[in-house]
Amino acid sequence: MSTERVAYVNGEILPESQASVSINDRGFLYGDAVFDTTRTFNGEIFRLEQHLDRFYESLRYMRIDSPVGKAEMKNITLNVLKKNLEILPDGDDYWVSQRVSRGVRGLPGIMKPTIVVECFPLPLEERAEYYRDGIKMIASSIRRTAPESLSPRAKMHNYINLIQAELEIQSQDSKALALLLDVNGNLCEGHGANIFLVKQGVIYTPREQFVLAGISRQVTIELATNLGYEIKETDLDIFDAYTSDEIFVTSTSFCICPVSSINGLQVKSQNIPGDVTLELQSAYSKLVKMDFVKQYLDKL
Repeated sequence: MSTERVAYVNGEILPESQASVSINDRGFLYGDAVFDTTRTFNGEIFRLEQHLDRFYESLRYMRIDSPVGKAEMKNITLNVLKKNLEILPDGDDYWVSQRVSRGVRGLPGIMKPTIVVECFPLPLEERAEYYRDGIKMIASSIRRTAPESLSPRAKMHNYINLIQAELEIQSQDSKALALLLDVNGNLCEGHGANIFLVKQGVIYTPREQFVLAGISRQVTIELATNLGYEIKETDLDIFDAYTSDEIFVTSTSFCICPVSSINGLQVKSQNIPGDVTLELQSAYSKLVKMDFVKQYLDKL
């Protein structure tokens, strides 16, 4: 049995070592491409339909016409995942991504979009400490791109804004994650992570207009609502973060992960995770039929 992952590229499923795109592809040249990523839990893909809905909305925003429709993209994704699950080690899981660029420049006629579907192992060992100790977040001097310039609601290949913030913060503390503010100084998001604050039993999160609203963010809102919590989507600033009882982030890979400090100031809760965060983590684990926190902690 092969020990190499496979990927789908423009109609073919190939070993990753043979999968490639042109150096003239606009996704490589300009970041002129769209992607979306979900993950597996015990090898089962999570909320693929919702991720594909967002994927095709991002394509529409970018005015890229994919030659592959949503139903076919789903089938391709499941096929690629099935082949890669054959070599997935016990206890691990995958990121599963779809990518479509505008195509290769310089070709005669209308450009034909480049299509890639691939799997990549989750960085469980790299992130395991966050579930024991919490995440240290530091506000970057680099602001999140304003909606007036480029909508953060579309998931595009151009991540330079987020990467610059990450590089700045990791030069200060290699284990910290960047927290980006919007152009008005309000809390926005981390690199691929939405932020939530808990204060006096109410859960707050930034408004969707200014962030890439993750599927995991929506799942968390649904779970919190079902548990009876009040959810408020509103403008939040550093003062709100400093005075919160608990802070956590959500993302495809993190699911729900506690934050231990903001700019070096410890979060009020004496426990990591705090009571509300722990309750939401438990509800999330129940939903996905797997203790994702234990999966991370087992890698310590």
